[in-house]
Amino acid sequence: MQALPPWQRLLAIAAYLLPWRDGLAFSGGLLRAFPALIPVVNGLALPAAPLVAVETLLPFGNLVIFLGLFLGVVRNQRVPYAIRFNVLQAILLDIVLVLANLLLGLFSNLQAASFALRTLSDTVFLGTVLVIGYCLVQGLRGQDPELPTVSEAVRMQL
Repeated sequence: MQALPPWQRLLAIAAYLLPWRDGLAFSGGLLRAFPALIPVVNGLALPAAPLVAVETLLPFGNLVIFLGLFLGVVRNQRVPYAIRFNVLQAILLDIVLVLANLLLGLFSNLQAASFALRTLSDTVFLGTVLVIGYCLVQGLRGQDPELPTVSEAVRMQL
């Protein structure tokens, strides 16, 4: 296997800003419990700021970014495989986080389930940090991050 050039590694890991941005939405409960983590999470949110700016400036910014990445990168055979793999994996992780956010939003008004929802939200946030951290390390090493089920689905699509 040939080593990936640094520019391909950086583009591959940049795709994980998409799920990272949505994963930050789950940090609220953890930050209320541990206010000392606020500067850390705010610092970790900085790389996603350009993505948030594009989403807020463009009408249907989320959809534009999704379609741009899917059609312009994932379905483009001229783009190197490592970039396509990581972008599609990041899109699938983002879809899972959006669905989790919708489901948690459905139950957010239930007072009886508030502790369970906070715990679940914190778990999703910490899981997102771990998964994206793993993907970043593997991407910097020039290897495909292997996530059970997600990587298999990505390979079936590519």
